[in-house]
Amino acid sequence: MSMAYIPQQIDVVSGEQYRYALTNFRIAHEKVEEQRRQLEEQEKQVALLRARIALLEGTANDEQQDGRHPSHGGSSVDDFSIKNTASQLERLINRWAADVVRSPPSELSDIYGAALGDITGTYDHVPFDASPMQVQNILRHAMSEVIGTEIVNNLVVTNSPEANVQLTRIHEHLFARNPVVACVWRRQTFSAAVETCDPEMTATILAETLPVLTKVLGGSASNTAPILASAYTFSRMLHGAPSTSTDTFYRSFVPELGSILYPRQIELVRRCLKSERGEQDRVGATIFPGLVKVRGGIVQSTENQEMVVRRAQVICECALASSGNVPMQG
Repeated sequence: MSMAYIPQQIDVVSGEQYRYALTNFRIAHEKVEEQRRQLEEQEKQVALLRARIALLEGTANDEQQDGRHPSHGGSSVDDFSIKNTASQLERLINRWAADVVRSPPSELSDIYGAALGDITGTYDHVPFDASPMQVQNILRHAMSEVIGTEIVNNLVVTNSPEANVQLTRIHEHLFARNPVVACVWRRQTFSAAVETCDPEMTATILAETLPVLTKVLGGSASNTAPILASAYTFSRMLHGAPSTSTDTFYRSFVPELGSILYPRQIELVRRCLKSERGEQDRVGATIFPGLVKVRGGIVQSTENQEMVVRRAQVICECALASSGNVPMQG
């Protein structure tokens, strides 16, 4: 028995509907293409902007290199590079102080008295017998103050102390008004900084900050050249390299002799017996400066404006006194 033929149904649209659909498709395609061109143009503008920022920050050449090392105008500074460079500088200071104590150019009591006088600005201290450990630590405190005040906190860009003071003041003014502008200005300035400090300038720094100690040490004072050179490298890394934030600035601090021990700011290098007994103790000597990151303007001693990046290395009074007969400070 033959089956009846059933014709297939075919969807047919009118010519008007076809033309309407084709027109809409063409319009949609043109819009997509226009959006693609706009995105490409935006990417070009972003690339140009990034290149301009890198040029202003002095990092244009570094971004084309695969290997990156912290330097002025180089790769960004981070906690590891700070810790590594600071540790190298700390070893140099300790080695210098140990060498002075091992072969003292004068009596240890004279060296201690000279260092203490330069630190406090008072030279009428009662003479006493100082132990080698006490002399070594007071020398490290004196050198820490030189590094913190004269190199890290003073933008050493040229071999002219007067010019560096002026540049530091300009930066402070910019940083107080607009930290981002100050950041770009600082990196541009350090991109043209001297590679090394002039020996005459470093000698001037020591003569002005540690006048009596420099005379007492005599030729031993010249052995500080590697320390100051390393300190300058440390300073250039902090101020010249891009950081993760453009509204911050690094500053160094050295706890004063006899000041209270604040755990947030200091790290003890020896046991503090008084503290363990719940008694108040004080700073005996700072053997390496601390480092804070200042945010949004000149520091006004408020915790929300500064963050301790690296605590100062300190030995307390009780630990220092246990090695000799030096009278307590303050």
